[in-house]
This record gives sequence, C-alpha cells and structure tokens, in this order.
Amino acid sequence: MLRFFFKIIGLHIFVFCIGCNQSDKKIEDDKLKSNLVSNYIENAQDKTKSVEERKENLEKAYTIYSTLENNSNKIKKIQEISFEYYSLEEIEDYKLLNEKALKLSNQINDSLNMAKSYFLLGLYYRSNDLEIAFKNFYESDKIYSTLDSKKYNQKDYAYDHGKVLLDLAQILLKTKDYSKSESLTIKAIESFELVENDQYIPTCYTNLGILAKYLEQYDKSIEYNLKAIEYTKGKDEEISRTLISYNNIGTVYKSQQKYDKAKEYYHKALSYTEFLNKKPRRHARLLDNLAYVNFLSKDTADIPDLFYKALKIRDSIDDQNGILTNTLHLAEYYHSIDSDSIARVYAERSRDLSLKLQNNGDLLKVYRLLSDISDSEEGLSYANRYIALNDSLIKEERLFRDKFARIRFETKEIAEENQQISRENQILIIAILGLTALFLLGYIIFRQQQSNKELLFAQTQQESNEEIYRLLLNQQIKLEEGRQMEQQRMSEELHDGVLGRLFGVRLSLDGINQRANDGFTETRNKYIDELKAIEKEIRLISHDLGAETLPSDVAYIDAVENLIKDLCEVHKIKFEFNNDEDIDWDGIDDQKKVNFFRILQESMQNIFKHAHADLIKINFEYVDSTINLTILDDGIGFKTNKVKKGIGLKNITSRVSQMNGEVQFLSNEDSGTTVSVRVPIEVKVEEVY
Repeated sequence: MLRFFFKIIGLHIFVFCIGCNQSDKKIEDDKLKSNLVSNYIENAQDKTKSVEERKENLEKAYTIYSTLENNSNKIKKIQEISFEYYSLEEIEDYKLLNEKALKLSNQINDSLNMAKSYFLLGLYYRSNDLEIAFKNFYESDKIYSTLDSKKYNQKDYAYDHGKVLLDLAQILLKTKDYSKSESLTIKAIESFELVENDQYIPTCYTNLGILAKYLEQYDKSIEYNLKAIEYTKGKDEEISRTLISYNNIGTVYKSQQKYDKAKEYYHKALSYTEFLNKKPRRHARLLDNLAYVNFLSKDTADIPDLFYKALKIRDSIDDQNGILTNTLHLAEYYHSIDSDSIARVYAERSRDLSLKLQNNGDLLKVYRLLSDISDSEEGLSYANRYIALNDSLIKEERLFRDKFARIRFETKEIAEENQQISRENQILIIAILGLTALFLLGYIIFRQQQSNKELLFAQTQQESNEEIYRLLLNQQIKLEEGRQMEQQRMSEELHDGVLGRLFGVRLSLDGINQRANDGFTETRNKYIDELKAIEKEIRLISHDLGAETLPSDVAYIDAVENLIKDLCEVHKIKFEFNNDEDIDWDGIDDQKKVNFFRILQESMQNIFKHAHADLIKINFEYVDSTINLTILDDGIGFKTNKVKKGIGLKNITSRVSQMNGEVQFLSNEDSGTTVSVRVPIEVKVEEVY
C-alpha cells in the first residue's frame, strides 16, 4: 500500500515537471508571436507604405494572433488591430474583428473587454443606425457601472467609461432627451477627471453648451463654451476648439436676438484666416452664420455677397449639408426683398437636397417658405406637406425617445431576470456538487478496495511471469550453447578432417606428377586445381560456421582483419583496413559484433562476384556513440535505382535493421560502390560489487 502511494506521488511529480516545461515553452512561443504581431501593427501604422501593404500587415498580425490561447491579452490585440482597420476606413473588417472580440470576451467572462467591445461596435453603428449604436453603448455603460470595485480599480477603466457616457449623451441630444443627455455628460466629465485625462473634457463642455442653449439657459451655455476653450489652451486643438466655441457662442447670442454680440464672436472666429484657409468647410459655416445674423439684424451692407462667398466655398468642396443651409438662407433673404422668383430657385434647390440627405428639420423650413412664396394652390400643397411632416417628426421623436427608454427598461428587466436565474443556478449547482461529491467519495472508496485487490493479483502474476521468463531464458541459453557447439564442431571437422584429407590427396597427386611421365600430367594438374578450388570453398564454409560464434581467445578486430586478409589473398585483390582505436570492441554486444562480421563478409562476397575490383578499402569509425562501417571498392559499380536487390543486399539490410542502424548503398556505373553502415552503440558496463 505504501509503495503504491509513493508511485502515485512520483507520477504526479513527473506530470507536473512535464507540464512546467511545456508551460514555459508555450509562454516563450506566445511571447515571440506577440512581438511579431506588434511589428506587423507598427508596419501597418507606417503611412509611407501603400494601403495594400498596410492591410497585408494587419492580416498577418491577425493570422498569427488568432492561433494563440483565448485570453484577455489576445482580445486586446484584436481590438488594437481593429483600430488600424478603422484608420484605413476598412470599417467592415473593423466591425468583424470587434464582433469576434466580443464573442471571445463572453466565452472567457472578461467583463472589461466585453464592455470595450460593445463600445467599439457602437462606434461602427453611430453613423448609420443610432438605435443599434445606442444598444451597444448602453450595454457597455451597464457593464462598466456594475463592475465589482473589489475586483477592479475604477481608474483602470474610467477613461473608456467616460467615452461611452459621452457617446450616449450625444445620441440622446439628437433625440432631444436633453435632461438625460446632460446627466450623462456630467458623469463623463467626472470619469475623465478621475484619471486626470482631459482629452475629451472640451467636447463634454461643448455638448453641455448645446444642451443649455436648447433648454434656453443661455448664460450657462456661454459659460460651458468658454470652459471648453479654457481646457484646450496650449494644446494642438486649441484653435480648432476655440473656433467651435466662438461659433456656438455666436449662435447662442443669435437665439437671444443679441445680434451685435453674435457678430462679435463670428468676427473673432473669422480673424483666424490662416487656419480657416486650410479648413474651408468651417470657414464657409462662419461666413454663412455671419451673413444670416446680418440679415436678421437688417444689416444688409455685405448681403448677399457673404452668402455667395460661403456658397462658392461649399460648392467647391461639395459640402451638401452646407449648401442646403446656404440656399435656404438665400431663399429667405430674397423673399424678404420680394424677389420671390429668385427665392423660389434657391428654395427648390434646398428642398431637393433636404430630400436627398433626409434632413427633415431643414425640409420643414423649406416647406414653410415655399408655402409663402408659391401661388395659392401650390402654396396650400406645401402648407399641407409642412403640417404632415411636422406631425410626423413630432411622432418620430416621441417614438425615438420611447424606444431608447424601452431599451433601458428591457435591459434592466433582463438584468433582474438574469440575476434571479443566476441565484437559482447557484442553488442548483451547489446541490449537484454536493451529490457529486458524495458519489465520488463512495466511488473512490470502492475503487481503492478494487485497486488493492488488483495490485495484489498483479504482484502475484508478476512473480509468476518472472519465473516463467527465467525458465525460458535458461532454456534458450542452453539451446544457443548447443547450437554454437555444434557449429564449432562442424567447422573444426570440415577444417581439420575433410580439408586435411583433401590436402593429402592433392599432395599425392603432385608427387605422382613429379615421378611419372605417362602423358596424364596435364589431366592430373587439372584435377589438382579443382581440388584447390574445393579446399577454398570448404575453408570459406568453415569460416562462415565459425563466424557466428567468435572465439573468445582471439581479439575481435584480429578475427576481422584475418577474414579480410584471407579472402583478399584467395581472390587476389588489394585491401586497406583501418580500425578506430576509440572503439572498445570488448564492451560491445556479441550479437552486434557477429552482425558486423557477417555484413563485412557478405559485402566482400558481392565485390568478388560482381565488382571486378582491384582494391577494397574498409574502415571502422567511432563518432558520437555510433560505429560507422564503410566498405569501398573501385569496381564497375551499378545503378542503385535500377538494380533489383539480391539476397546479399537484403541480408545486409536485415542485419542493420536488427541493430537499429542505417545502411546506404552508393554506386554508379564505372565509379565503384560504397556500403555505409551506421549503428548506435550502447557499451556494456560490468557491475562492480
């Protein structure tokens, strides 16, 4: 029982060590891939490269990162890659990547990245589907607002949360839910101030200024716009933000009918001529606003020149929204001086653009103006269109606000249902875990008892198997000893008996030839040569039989060298033999030595039969616990890919395979043959007591 316990502990330690090694290797691989991804992203950010090259780098970055283990770092990299697609205006790829990031965040229950993915998807829909954009922003806000303060530091996500709140506020501004928009904007400012990052605070104050104007809190509106300017002082966007705020303040004064103050701020903005020359859209807006304030204040000195100047700029850059507003203002101006025919031309152009751009707010103004400048019947038609559109817009705004309110309500309701389901699931999980634990405990006790019985049986069986194996091994050893003794006996009998008698017969015939001169000398010489050939064959057979069991009183390498020498002398071939002194033949397994001997013997027989060689080179080398045997001849060679392997080559291949080695036969016609054998060697170590 104790031995079994230690085995289990040892197994756990072994698995743990392997796991640690694999874990370290995986961390190293992930780090390498992460560095590659960062390099590809940097290349994608390089604006000196073509768009296609930058996209290709992004594709490579995502391909590498998609192979990594699902974790928070992988999600962040996917989002980072999506930003670059967004900057390249590949918004569909941007959307696809953030959908994957959201799905992965849900899978690993990563709340922070889940909230950020909702926000990034909201940005995609912000310009084309406010409802879906609002849903995504709202989901993001809900996650950020409910994060556990014990688990997450608010400063780590306050900046991202602030951006979500600001986007929600701007959508609610468009739907005229001013009070809710104001509340969210203030919360956004608090989030940005928490992390001391004021990048978006000017935008927040601009939003508050617009909201205050719509709520007719004009002084507050001006105050908020001045704060927006204050926050950008000394920064890159100072001039841009200042011009936006001056324009907004001018609009506030226009709403109060304080036209001189409005003109003052429009002129302040227009004084930034160098900046506005690079921003024609903003320049045209300021000119048009100044012209319209002049028109409202009856200051007609620069009218309609300012309107035309603004319209010319907008036509040159195809600013269709600006052209719509400009032509509407021109129509109002010409109607005010009773030039209704000209007013109609500009009003119809404004109408067509309003319909094209689906700008219902300006279309409403156009219908009202056309109802005034058209004849009675057409004017009545435009008046009816105005009434129908106005009612439709009021209804649409109400539905829009109700829809967003319903989204908030349904989301809250779903959250409560999820909490209830979560509580029920927790109770169910606890009950299941309790029952499972009881079952496992009973099963473990049962299996332990079974394991003890199996272990006892296995030990008994192991002892029986060891005894059987020992008996079989002894029997095999005795059979092998008998076979070797019989082979040795036959070898000696052939060498000492048959070969000796043949040698005696040959000597007798030689003696007769020397004494007799009866005309049969040539015939006897022929038989003497035949006897010599038979002696060679018997000597080789004797050598073969004795080679399977090398004599213990003769050094192995001497036996090998004698074999080479004898065979080469019989066949009258020169030879060179080299043996690496680093090879300890005494420590090498006998069976391997026999196999080397037989491979050498078989190779030389092939050379004698087929190669017509004049020289054989044989080398034994020892390299990295491997014995390399090379047998090279200068014979006629053969094409290895065209010659079918005979029994000799097959025998060599089989013996090399038995030793877990490798063999190569290298040859070409007229360029000799090389047999290369590589065999790994485990040197026998004798135990010392």
